[in-house]
Amino acid sequence: MSQAGLDLPEATVARLPEYLRALHHLADTGHDTVSSEGLANAAGVNSAKLRKDLSHLGSYGTRGVGYDIGPLIGQIEYVLGLTMRRAVALVGVGNLGHALAGYAGFTSRGFRIAALFDADTTRVGEKINGLAVLHVSDIPVVVKRESISIAVLATPASAAQTVADQLISAGVTSILNFAPCVLSVPDRVDVRKVDLAIELQILSFHEHRKSAHVNGLNGEVRK
Repeated sequence: MSQAGLDLPEATVARLPEYLRALHHLADTGHDTVSSEGLANAAGVNSAKLRKDLSHLGSYGTRGVGYDIGPLIGQIEYVLGLTMRRAVALVGVGNLGHALAGYAGFTSRGFRIAALFDADTTRVGEKINGLAVLHVSDIPVVVKRESISIAVLATPASAAQTVADQLISAGVTSILNFAPCVLSVPDRVDVRKVDLAIELQILSFHEHRKSAHVNGLNGEVRK
């Protein structure tokens, strides 16, 4: 696939991992092909959107047959850069970081936790999933040695910017940020923010709206 084939709309990129998850499940359950409707249902999108997304990859399926699952998995993994099993650094091994470090799903999704860091000297040397925790002062040497370009931040908010600066200076160009703060980074660095409290607040809004709708209906009935 050419470099031009990697120039995809952000919304399409955001949906590709869902398609990949669904395709792997279908392959694991013995399927060789899948219709656009079947894949769309498995991924939780409408079939027209799925067909448009996959057309950006040059994959149009076969009328009456659908998509060949194996080749489509290969296409999506290539576009997402998962064919090289990327090395990842994780900084902050508190409760959340410890859980992330032990998550087996990273390996099956194309990633390898290559280094664990923490600023707490009492945690240095602790082994998590067979990997020893290193001090954050080792970031420059280890990031270069392990060719790490992606890092996961699970530090307190107060430390996140300082650690992000250290990672970027060492050569990291993509950060998944679990710290409840906004990072200031150069344009060349991509940041994805995961804030569980924000996601719960959004769900709270939907619950509030549903409650208001039900109360409104009850009011109409009483009239």
